[in-house]
Amino acid sequence: MVFQQLKSFLNTPPLWVNTQFNIKQFEFPQVDLTDFSPTPIPQKMRLGHQMEQVFKQVLDHCTQYDVLIHNLPIRQGKQTIGEIDFILRDTKTQQIIHVELTYKFYIINPEISEPVHQLMGPNRRDRFFTKMEKIKNEQFSLLHSLPGSNALAEKDIDASQITHQACYKAQLFEPYGSKTLNLRPLNPNCIVGHWLRMADFQTDAFKHYQFYIPYKSQWVLEPHAHVEWTPHFEILVEVNLRLLKQNAPMVWMKISEMEFEKFFVVWW
Repeated sequence: MVFQQLKSFLNTPPLWVNTQFNIKQFEFPQVDLTDFSPTPIPQKMRLGHQMEQVFKQVLDHCTQYDVLIHNLPIRQGKQTIGEIDFILRDTKTQQIIHVELTYKFYIINPEISEPVHQLMGPNRRDRFFTKMEKIKNEQFSLLHSLPGSNALAEKDIDASQITHQACYKAQLFEPYGSKTLNLRPLNPNCIVGHWLRMADFQTDAFKHYQFYIPYKSQWVLEPHAHVEWTPHFEILVEVNLRLLKQNAPMVWMKISEMEFEKFFVVWW
């Protein structure tokens, strides 16, 4: 599972390229996984933390960067005011880079005009714009606060010499049956599936296929044949139970032995 997660993580495009929103996107180096042996990651760990472990294992295997810091809490007195995701050293340039890591699953709501405001979690509990602003205005500036710079100084790192970047990867889901969407300045290559409501999922368009509800740790993966598939009438019951709890499940759909789709069914 870890190796599958790792490959899927690397294959997930960044949500934007180069610099947007005054945030430079971290560019992954080419990584040779031929002799890579991943360390097991607890599947009960939150998916975001699993992706942090994947990111760290990739960088530990890569020769271009040294991981100097991973998950450093910043405290003011007895209170933790934030956490630094990663501090890296480029082994060629010796540049010190602060990287904030984010891996998200967003549905696209075209009823909102601006693309940066269209992206939201399938349960509408988190928004891309809010997260992006927090990275830029809070998490980057944390390193230059007195508690932040003192914590780094204890690690022999000068906060004034650090450059800030984000590794912001995402899988995007467009509305079921939608036409091509304009996502600029966001990366349309992040679109991997669609989202729909139960009324659409109950139609005859889906009844001839088989389905699987992946565990959260499997969300990052591309759908594959090696799971226990369920017919449409049975999966409707499972989906409905989740919707009653206001939880939008991801669903994999098997079209043929070689063709699959993934989508979210939303409750709202």
